[in-house]
Amino acid sequence: MMPKLLISMRRAGLAAALLVTTALAAGPASAAGCGNDASGFDAWLRGFRQQAAAKGFSPRTLQALDGLTYSTQVIRLDRNQKHFKQSFEQFSSSRISKGRIAKGRQMMQKYASTLSRIEQRYGVPGEVVVAIWGLETDYGVNQGKMPVFRSLATLAYDCRRSDFFTTQLLDALQIVQHGDLSIDAMRGAWAGELGQTQFLASSYVRFAVDFDGNGRADLIHSAPDVLASTANYLRGYGWRAGGGWQPGSANYQALLGWNKAEVYARTIALFASKLSN
Repeated sequence: MMPKLLISMRRAGLAAALLVTTALAAGPASAAGCGNDASGFDAWLRGFRQQAAAKGFSPRTLQALDGLTYSTQVIRLDRNQKHFKQSFEQFSSSRISKGRIAKGRQMMQKYASTLSRIEQRYGVPGEVVVAIWGLETDYGVNQGKMPVFRSLATLAYDCRRSDFFTTQLLDALQIVQHGDLSIDAMRGAWAGELGQTQFLASSYVRFAVDFDGNGRADLIHSAPDVLASTANYLRGYGWRAGGGWQPGSANYQALLGWNKAEVYARTIALFASKLSN
C-alpha cells in the first residue's frame, strides 16, 4: 500500500504519537537479517522488538510481540496465491451470487442513513461501499481468525517481501498504541488484513475513521466505521463525487487503488451496478 499517514492523534498522548510518527518516517526497522525458515526467527524478533521500542512504542503495546512464533501456514499461503489468475467471468461469477446481491440490498436499506452521510462526506455512493463489503467478507461474516501479529511478523522476517511487511508490522503496533483495537482483537486474514473490508495495517493507519463517534476507529465491530473508512480509502485514491465507476472512468482507477488486480476491480464495478438497479 501507500505511505503511512496518521489521520489523527487519537487517545495516544500527543508527544508519544509524535515520537512514533517521526521515527516511522525514517522507514521500516531493519532488524537482524531476514530468513527463509524458522531457524533465525527468534533472533530477528528480538531485534525488531528493540528497534520498535526505540521508535517510541510503549511496553504495553510491545506485548503484541510476546510469544510469537514462525508460521509455516502463512508462508505456504503466501506462496500459493492463484485466485487472481482466473478470468473475469470466472472470478466475478463465483463472487456475485443472487444471495449476496439480496443481502447487499438489505444492508443498503439497513444502513441507508449512514450511507447517505458517508456519500455526502466522501463522495462515494453506498452501492460501491456495500459491494466491497460483500466481496471482502460477506458483510463482515468472514473476517478471518488468524493472529495478525504472528502473520505479519512471519512475513516481515521472510525474505520475499521483508521491507513491505516490516512496515505493516510497525503500523499494526500503531493501531494498538492508538487504542483503536486491542491486541487480542487483532485477528484477520493470513496476510494480516483486518476488519470487515480487510484493511492492511498501513491502510488502517492512513484511512480508518471513527464514524460512529465512540472515540475509536474499529473496523472489526463497527459497521459505520467500516463503511466510512472504505469510502475514505477510495477518496484517498482519487474517487470523484458524482462520477461513474465502470472500466474507463476516472473512478475505476480508485477501484484499482483498492485492489490492483483487474478482475477484482471489474468485479467491484459490476457488483455495485447490480446493487444500484
